[in-house]
Amino acid sequence: DTSGTFVQLRLGLAQTTCRKRAPQRHCRVLESRRKPTCLACYKFDTGDVPKVLDKYHNCGPSHHLAAKEIRQRDEAECRAVEEAGRGGDTPYLPGMFAFSRGLPA
Repeated sequence: DTSGTFVQLRLGLAQTTCRKRAPQRHCRVLESRRKPTCLACYKFDTGDVPKVLDKYHNCGPSHHLAAKEIRQRDEAECRAVEEAGRGGDTPYLPGMFAFSRGLPA
């Protein structure tokens, strides 16, 4: 894609028996706990040092929405992120343009 690189990540989280302050290599997953799925979408530009054009994160359960509605919202948000930087509706990003004062003639 000439407007940049789109990345979509879907992660499954699980609670373990390990403590935050003393991480271990082998931790047992607690089976009776919730296991939320996280979705993250990123759009990077094509420069030498890629910058994030747009992003979307959704992690954890939303109890007030049905699973189908959550999935539809996530898909719509990720499509919007994927479209970032395309066409004439490119948003102005800080640092995109630089101006300098000319020297007196």
